[in-house]
Amino acid sequence: MEKSLLIDPQKCTSCLQCEMACSFEKTGRFNPARSRIKIFEIDHGAISIPYTCTQCAEAWCLHSCPVQALNRNPETNAVEVSEADCVGCKVCTIACPFGTVNYDPESQKVIKCDLCGGDPACAKACPTGAITFVDSASTGYERMREHAISGLPKPEQQSG
Repeated sequence: MEKSLLIDPQKCTSCLQCEMACSFEKTGRFNPARSRIKIFEIDHGAISIPYTCTQCAEAWCLHSCPVQALNRNPETNAVEVSEADCVGCKVCTIACPFGTVNYDPESQKVIKCDLCGGDPACAKACPTGAITFVDSASTGYERMREHAISGLPKPEQQSG
């Protein structure tokens, strides 16, 4: 079963536990600047939206890498960076339309979410359930379609 991160911005309190957990998982230090997940705040935190790599089916970052340092993990379906192969050219950071592939000046390589090998630290650390790791069938197009259809008026509700 393929799994994905499901983000519910309405549950996010901007506590930054996801950023702290991610940075600790990846670097051994609590440093949100090194996190692969970020909290985007609107109106000084009135609205908080966690965002990270969505592991696109057509991963532009993967296709843009001139040295094939990005590869898809067949077990998790995550696009992962091979630190040994990455030359730090940043082409993938430009190719990502969502801005979720970032350059790390400390390692001089790119960093991005790799779903922590199938056990995302951000989801485990989120105290409100704003970030969960779920069956991919419950995310994406079908979920949007079901949500849109559920908001349509029922035939008996339509005036005529």
